[in-house]
Amino acid sequence: MNEDAALLELRRRAHDGSPQALYQLASALVVRHEMEEAFSLHRRAAEAGLANAQIEYARMLMYGVGCRAEPTRAAEWLLRAEAAGSPIASYFLALMSLGGRTLPRDGRINERVLRAVRADYPPALRAAALHFGRKAAPGDQLRSLQLLERATGLGDVVAARLFVERLMHGEGAKPEPGAAHELRVQLRARGIGPLPDITVPEFAPSQTAPGMLEMEEALRAPDLRLQSTRPHVMTVDGLLSAEECRLLIANAESHLQRSRTLDPETGLPVAQEIRTSSDAALDPILEDLSLRAVQLRMAAAAGVPLDHAEHLVVLRYEPGQEYRPHRDYRPPSSIEADRPQAGNRLRTICVYLNDVEAGGQTEFPVAGLQVQPRPGRAVIFDNLHPDGSPDVDSLHAGLPVEHGVKWLATLWLRQARYRDF
Repeated sequence: MNEDAALLELRRRAHDGSPQALYQLASALVVRHEMEEAFSLHRRAAEAGLANAQIEYARMLMYGVGCRAEPTRAAEWLLRAEAAGSPIASYFLALMSLGGRTLPRDGRINERVLRAVRADYPPALRAAALHFGRKAAPGDQLRSLQLLERATGLGDVVAARLFVERLMHGEGAKPEPGAAHELRVQLRARGIGPLPDITVPEFAPSQTAPGMLEMEEALRAPDLRLQSTRPHVMTVDGLLSAEECRLLIANAESHLQRSRTLDPETGLPVAQEIRTSSDAALDPILEDLSLRAVQLRMAAAAGVPLDHAEHLVVLRYEPGQEYRPHRDYRPPSSIEADRPQAGNRLRTICVYLNDVEAGGQTEFPVAGLQVQPRPGRAVIFDNLHPDGSPDVDSLHAGLPVEHGVKWLATLWLRQARYRDF
């Protein structure tokens, strides 16, 4: 049966209003990017009481897919699905609560994540694995390994890529190169290659007891090191764990495109020789709890709420690629075209995701400062003066990579709220 015939058959089944048929048709239309009709169908199935449709309808409301974003209504539908017994609804309620705007940050966050973990929901298994993987205690390292193994067995490709690295490096148990090789062969058959070899030199101090799941740990601001006052530049080592660095690369790799810069005249993104990297802006609707926790950690380090952040961008610089001297604050035309109520880019946080063999430093010419790439290390700098005017001294550059590859994650943080939740 060809694609059009299959869709026609789904429409026939949905004609009588069966909630399951409506849900299946809506799911097929999402794949075809026919979002407005999919939204309407998910609403009908949700109103008929189908839990899966209630969750998908809520997700579309969360992110404004096929509709205007309405996080509060999304939370209401997720609460309805949770009351009907859905652990997946609990997972998405935890994701929303961790942001702290639409729902309160309370003890139910961890209860809900644990509920989804016990139901073997792969994104919850992965999020819990990354949480325990940040802790140095051997028992927590073993928990991380076991959770990734469970998610891998359920078909979670990102978890499989992280699990391979743990097997290869002996993280959580003795190294198992044979098992790692076998899993890599399976991934390669699906067109998925290995991740960079990443080791973060230190574990960040943990304030939670071994074996304790506390997703709010991502909100704790680390101690920063002042590197310059003109411009204002700070750094922190070990902000992200090796696994969190791998997570970002694994999610971004298949979405990489030639990097663009904003044209100062039009405010539109254009390819220019000033910037020769590749990058992937991670669509919020693809965001899961583990990615949200990483972004919350980055925003907390920068001292700005996550809902002030533009989309997370992951960049790859290959040998010879660079980002010549530039400033991150946006021209007025660009601000006007992209949520002007959020203001300009107040602050930038960049986290290096891997070791670079040579080159790739971040340079601040006015300060005479170069920051060396190191996995998990973050550099944070202000783009505006305290009065909100552009700081021309914030000029900076990504120096050319001489040998190896550089991976970097960036959040640009605006003066006011940018995201819907």
